[in-house]
Amino acid sequence: MELRQLTYFEAVARLRGFTRAAEQLHVAQSAVSAQIRALEAELGTALFTRTTRRVALTQAGELLLARTRRMFGELDGARADLAELAAVLHGRVTLGSMAVLGGFDLPAALAGFHARYPGVSLALRTGLITELLAKLDAGEVDLVLGPVHQDLPARFTARELVDEQVVLILPPGRAAVRELADVRDEPFVCLPAGSGLRAILDRAAAAAGFEPRVQFETHSAASIRELVGAGLAVALVARSATVTDGPAVVVVRLEPAPAHPAIGLIHLRNRRLSAPARACRQELIRRA
Repeated sequence: MELRQLTYFEAVARLRGFTRAAEQLHVAQSAVSAQIRALEAELGTALFTRTTRRVALTQAGELLLARTRRMFGELDGARADLAELAAVLHGRVTLGSMAVLGGFDLPAALAGFHARYPGVSLALRTGLITELLAKLDAGEVDLVLGPVHQDLPARFTARELVDEQVVLILPPGRAAVRELADVRDEPFVCLPAGSGLRAILDRAAAAAGFEPRVQFETHSAASIRELVGAGLAVALVARSATVTDGPAVVVVRLEPAPAHPAIGLIHLRNRRLSAPARACRQELIRRA
């Protein structure tokens, strides 16, 4: 069987006529008839019953039509996959990412993606989650890797990757405490108002019955740890921010522990990702 024969066969079956099939295929009717006769001869069975007024499938024709359409579906899928691969091999992806990502190893994931798709230009932009979502809206990044907050606007869609926890950090030498209320009179250092971490601090403090005195504001988790390590303040931070190299601090797991959103991949719901961005997303999910 040849692909051309099956193409002609499917057209005749779908259009219920040799003339209509020939017109759609832009070939002579005699060519269609000849290919169908050759196919029937090879299979040793009639595929159509023919009268002067109509063409109908035989039982054998019905069976062949079902398999032919499945085969055509597989061929269409193969063409789409190859087109996707060609698009991925030469493209660009810009990823926006928070600095603190729980247990997710972003450098290893990006290295794996680059090894798999060396022709893709890969760029990384870091910042606070509010800044990154604004860049996503503006089309400056394709994907954002960061905390998936419960109040994430509906225009975004997210895939959670890894869990994260919140801990209290104290200056070195300080005795550990059990509850956040135990440091209610201490100065705090935190990210600016409007950040996810600041919202976590405000909610946790309110639940503990006080309003935190944020004496120091900074834009990075590393500088939060540096200020606490210098003895200037206390802070709530993601647990993963305490396992990297940095100044010594006392790490306290509070009871009850403030909730931290999971780390995930975020993109715009109604903006189709490019082929390279889809490939990058799949690689990051695979690495989680």
